[in-house]
Amino acid sequence: MHAKAKLTPFGRLLLVQRVQLQGWSATRAAETLGVSRATAYKWIARFAVEGESGLTDRSSRPHRCRHALAPDQVARILQARRQLKQGPHRLAPTLGIGRSTIYGVLRRHELSRLRDTDRITAVPIRYVRERAGELLHLDTKKLGRIPDGGGHRMLGWAAGRPHGHWRHPGTGYDYLHVAIDDATRYAVVQLQPDESKQSAADFLLAAAAVFAERGVRIERVLTDRGNAYRSRPFAAAIQAVGARHKTTRPYRPQTNGKAERFIKTLIEEWAYARFYPTNQARLDALPGWLDFYNHRRPHTALKGLTPAAALVNNVGGNHT
Repeated sequence: MHAKAKLTPFGRLLLVQRVQLQGWSATRAAETLGVSRATAYKWIARFAVEGESGLTDRSSRPHRCRHALAPDQVARILQARRQLKQGPHRLAPTLGIGRSTIYGVLRRHELSRLRDTDRITAVPIRYVRERAGELLHLDTKKLGRIPDGGGHRMLGWAAGRPHGHWRHPGTGYDYLHVAIDDATRYAVVQLQPDESKQSAADFLLAAAAVFAERGVRIERVLTDRGNAYRSRPFAAAIQAVGARHKTTRPYRPQTNGKAERFIKTLIEEWAYARFYPTNQARLDALPGWLDFYNHRRPHTALKGLTPAAALVNNVGGNHT
């Protein structure tokens, strides 16, 4: 039923009953319900043939389409996508098929975004764990510090180079360690002094404690193959948490895509979302943004729920 429909299935049944049981004319019944006489006759005729089931909505999709793409053409498009890893604009002249047609095929087969596929096989990567804590993604982000007065991303290079040199050299970096739960997207972010083995281990213990406070036990931890994550301190932290350690496959960073996507969101919505006069001002804004992300920002992958709401539902047994 479309948004502007005047009759619900109940209203259609009411119309039919007024005509057949109460003896109203179709014109009068249509007027009282705000529809045309033709509409009234349509529902009366459908009820006569199908009964109450005929008053429900039907799909407007045609039974057949003369212009539908042949199955071999669809297969040809999908094969070209996997082999060439190109978008509709580049595939169109190669295949001799319109760009919109190619895009429609790719979208229906969930291949419209190359970043969602394996770089080598082009097979879509889709997995979501069922339980909170079943898989925790870990990663780090080295973020350039903001010099006092603001950085070049907001002020531009020219503002800081009156004599050809940026006026704030050597401000250094902040090292953000991030953890995101695969099932609920609940995230933990912590500033560490570096990307060392001990810092990675300390962060894992801190993240596990945050989830433990919410009734979640970490079962598996997924990281890249960096030295910090293959160290003895990190292995000891894994053992202390009681989890298993999994690493991404070589040259397949998209395996840890949820952490990478969260870092991109973190950068776009917090780190470079607005002007910060100092680096400390940006760091001070991080807890507030993280609280917003976890508790008030709806997540499309969670069907509009926030990570915190999904976490509560998941821990309670109502798996999302």
